[in-house]
Amino acid sequence: MKRVISVIVENEHGVLARIVNMFAARGYNITSLTVAPIPESEFSRMTIMSEGDPKVFEQIVKQLYKLIPVYKVIESDNFIEKEMAMVKFNLDEPLSDIDALARCYNGSISNVGEKHVVVSVVDRPDRIDNFLKAVKRFKPLEVVRSGVSVIER
Repeated sequence: MKRVISVIVENEHGVLARIVNMFAARGYNITSLTVAPIPESEFSRMTIMSEGDPKVFEQIVKQLYKLIPVYKVIESDNFIEKEMAMVKFNLDEPLSDIDALARCYNGSISNVGEKHVVVSVVDRPDRIDNFLKAVKRFKPLEVVRSGVSVIER
């Protein structure tokens, strides 16, 4: 079962390494990880997606609170989740079809170059999975995913 944890940490040197090492030392896999400073504060927000049963997540939360730079751990089922994906295609693919598909997933064509077009979409992670399955028929050249960002409702 996938779960998301939002962790507020002091924005200082080595915090990311300590948290990632905690996951690695206990054998917890990180499915997705995003980190960014919280504006006008000395904190950063880490959004960590992992898999496991509820007891595993309980252990993860307890271990996170033991780390000194951790200020707050938010584990909730009431998050709004968004992820971004960028996909590169050759220009000879049907751009109107690709654009129409991207718009269904809150996306659009982001860049058109001499040889390639890049489409970006922002949606829930499960919908990003569906978008990536749907665009396979257009032979994407490259796919980049951002990782999940969350905010409580």
